[in-house]
Amino acid sequence: MCFQPAPIPTNDAERLAALRRTGLLDTPPAQAFDRITASVAEQLRVPMAAVSLVDQDRQWFLSRVGLQPRQTPREVAFCAHAVAERRMLHVPDTRQDPRFATNPLVTGTPYIRSYVSAPLIDAAGHVLGTLCALDRQPRRFSTQEQHLLQRYAKALQQLIAA
Repeated sequence: MCFQPAPIPTNDAERLAALRRTGLLDTPPAQAFDRITASVAEQLRVPMAAVSLVDQDRQWFLSRVGLQPRQTPREVAFCAHAVAERRMLHVPDTRQDPRFATNPLVTGTPYIRSYVSAPLIDAAGHVLGTLCALDRQPRRFSTQEQHLLQRYAKALQQLIAA
C-alpha cells in the first residue's frame, strides 16, 4: 500500500494566486500566529500543531509547535488533503487510513498517528491552508475539540485578511 497524495483542486491556480497575495509565504515567525498555534497545542493536549499554507510544491508552516522542518513537500502534506476537500479533516489513526498509512511523516519523523485540521478560507472562498493538530498516538478528537479548532481557524482567517 502506498500513501496517496492529495488531488489538486480544479481552481488551484486561483487559490495559489490568492495565497501569494497574502504575502505570508516565507515570512519570519509572528507572535500573533504563534500564540494561536501554542494555544491549540495546549488546549487539545497535542505535541504538534501548525498553521500550514499549501503552496504549489510545498506545505509551508507559517507557525508551528513541535515540528522541526519549516516546510514539507506538498505530496506528503496531510493539509493538502484538507485543502482539496475544502473541509475539516479528522484522521483518528493514520496507520488505518490508506491515504496516509505509508506516508513518510507517519512511518518516520515526526511519527504522526492522528490528525485534525480546519481549513483557512479567504474572503473569496479559496482554501489557503489549515490550522492543524497532530498527535503521536492514535486519537479520536471530540466534537468539542473540533469546534475549538474551527474557532481558532476563524480567528486566523481574520489575521490573514488583515
